Amino acid sequence: MNKVPMTVRGHEMLQQELKKLKGEDRPTVIKAIATAREHGDLKENAEYHAAKEQQSFIEGRIKELEGKLSHVQVIDVTEINAGGKVIFGSTVKLLDEESGKEISYRIVGEDEANIKTGLVSYTSPIARALISKEEGDLVEFKAPDGEKSYEVITVSYI
Repeated sequence: MNKVPMTVRGHEMLQQELKKLKGEDRPTVIKAIATAREHGDLKENAEYHAAKEQQSFIEGRIKELEGKLSHVQVIDVTEINAGGKVIFGSTVKLLDEESGKEISYRIVGEDEANIKTGLVSYTSPIARALISKEEGDLVEFKAPDGEKSYEVITVSYI
C-alpha cells in the first residue's frame, strides 16, 4: 500500500487518540461489561449489550488507527526548503478576487482536513490548484459551487 502524507500535528493527534482508546476507553468498557455480566441474564441486559456495542466500536477504531498509522509518511514542513512555493503542510493566505475577503488554508492529509478550521486536504480542488504557486500568483480552479479565483498573498511553513 502507498504511503499517505500527514503533517506532524495530524500524526500526533492520531497517536494520542490511539493511546486514549487503548489506555482509557478499552479498560473502562471491559469493566462495564464485567459489571453488567454480574447482573445476570445477558439476553435482556441492556447495559451488557450497550457495553459490548461500545467495545466493538472501540476495537474497530483501534484497528483503523493502527492501519492508518502504519501507512503514514510524516512530512515536517519546517524541515523542507520550498523556496516560497506552496507545498503539502504549508499555510496559504489568499485574497478572494470576487469578494475581496482574505482567507487562510493549510494543506494537510485527508484524515486531518476540516474546512471549518481552514485545513484542506491535499486532494481537494483548491489544494491541487495551489500546489507550487508562489506569493503574487493568481490561482483559478473549479470548486463545487463554480469557478473561483484567488491571489496568493503569503505562504508560510509553520
